[in-house]
Amino acid sequence: MARPREFDRDAALKRAMSVFWAKGYAGTSTDDLLEAMSIGRQSMYGAFGDKRTLYVEALERYQQDSIMGHVDRLRSAPSPMAGIENLLLGLIAFEDDTRLLGCMGVGSIGEFGTADAELTALRARSGAILFKALVKQLRTAQNAGEIDTSLDAERAAKFVQTTMQGLQVAARGGESVETLRDLALFAVERLKARRI
Repeated sequence: MARPREFDRDAALKRAMSVFWAKGYAGTSTDDLLEAMSIGRQSMYGAFGDKRTLYVEALERYQQDSIMGHVDRLRSAPSPMAGIENLLLGLIAFEDDTRLLGCMGVGSIGEFGTADAELTALRARSGAILFKALVKQLRTAQNAGEIDTSLDAERAAKFVQTTMQGLQVAARGGESVETLRDLALFAVERLKARRI
């Protein structure tokens, strides 16, 4: 009879995710993971497989949690444009330790580019969910007269996604909260309807 697992798998995954988020895949050793997860080597391999399999699962969890948070911020505002603003400003952590981590998904892009087909597909799935939500939000904003109707909503959605990535890279690079907020608000202003 197999011994029951003696640790909380979900909590261990979250701790592994934090290590990968901070150090990246290459910078994280198996010992780093074992220490953070407070489990033995055999338990890790039994529950998660090897380091790469654990990384993929951690990145997928990170992407799911992040996209859910992004879409919630987008939809929970009093107006469509306020939702876009909430989305961008919500990326900016006030705590230095958190802000300097940037985004695990963007870090994965920087580390792997498109060289790993599985990671590329994972990021594409997450990106598509956010893209669809952004296009819908932007079209709603156009219908409400908040965004210039001459803008192509799909191009504007890509602009917002690229802005999100840029903000996360800038955060990882040490930009201040004030600078990041200014850049986020600048991007929002670029989308607003022209006033004549």
